[in-house]
Amino acid sequence: MRFFFCFWLILSIHSISIAQTGSITGKVTAIDTKSGLGKASVFLSNATFGTVTAEDGTFTLSGVKPGKYELVVSILGYENFSQSVLVDTKSQQLNIEMIPRPIQMKEIVITTNINWKKNYALFVKDFIGISANSKLCKVINPHAVNLIYHKKTQTLEASTDEFLIVDNKALGYRVRFLINHFESSTLSNEIRYSGQVLFEELKGGKSQLQKWKLKRQEAYYGSSLHFFRSLLHQQLPEQGFVMYQLQRKPNPKRLPEALLQQKYNQFNKSNNRDSIDYWNRMVQQPRYIENLFKEPLKAEDVLLKTDQSGLYALAFPDLLYVVYTKKHDEKITNDIYRPLFMENYAVSVVTLLKKYALVDLNGVVVSPESTLFEGDWANDKLAELVPVDYTP
Repeated sequence: MRFFFCFWLILSIHSISIAQTGSITGKVTAIDTKSGLGKASVFLSNATFGTVTAEDGTFTLSGVKPGKYELVVSILGYENFSQSVLVDTKSQQLNIEMIPRPIQMKEIVITTNINWKKNYALFVKDFIGISANSKLCKVINPHAVNLIYHKKTQTLEASTDEFLIVDNKALGYRVRFLINHFESSTLSNEIRYSGQVLFEELKGGKSQLQKWKLKRQEAYYGSSLHFFRSLLHQQLPEQGFVMYQLQRKPNPKRLPEALLQQKYNQFNKSNNRDSIDYWNRMVQQPRYIENLFKEPLKAEDVLLKTDQSGLYALAFPDLLYVVYTKKHDEKITNDIYRPLFMENYAVSVVTLLKKYALVDLNGVVVSPESTLFEGDWANDKLAELVPVDYTP
């Protein structure tokens, strides 16, 4: 089966490597009472800069690399606050007013403990992953996740009202994730989620820190973050990436996915071997007829400057086929098209869901719902996620 992955976050936008740092100070207050709010989480999304407000609502984020960020404030009982901030070497002061969150009636779902465990296991598989790294991830507060499974559409939905806390002992991060929306569909094989995330360094001895350093490098090299940075800096060949144009058309011989799933499940429970074999062959039919152009694409073929400083537009015809030649895929499947002449390199396919996607200087796709990943990048879940201020 083909596995799709769509990932978008409210991410930070900032420059990559500048020696000098800046700071952000401010005060968080309630908009109605004007009183300071203590113990509010203040952080730069998808980075390692975060703190908690003092009892009077004041906070300081120091040692921040200059650039543009998305600053997020979160506290129970109030709407999440987010604002773009431009950090330079000077300190800047922010006054943030939080709006009380109205009490909303949520959908009431009656479920058994067995069903909750089943839904939670599916959520962990699709959100954290099934890799070797994922086995070293521990969810500290699993019941922070609100789960709803829609049997008719075979879709799992999830969200959180507070941080979902995950200790990733493979990479050495405590990850705090505010999940605005998560959706995993068995029929379409798509995973989509949005939210804000804060990374914190775990403490460890010298030997442990060295292991984490190597594992972070392993997670980074060949990732989408590595690719987009290489693309922006015109370093694709040096970094091991090759881009191609991929044409794709629906296979007219393949039946609708819902019908295939229904028939396969129906006859799989019976003893009718002929019917089982027939529908198994139907399920194995490729979804698409695909053609890969042999001429590699150059950076200028897909990347355009925008009128916004530090933002680039990613645009290309058909689909973008990205090969990473410094990593081999040990689990070859039929999910991704591979020409006969190509080694079993790690391959990712990018589909544009809009006319273009916006990429910042740090190599992050910052336009929501603009891209969909397949292949190697689709396998990178939270267990392989590194913050955008990470550099190997």
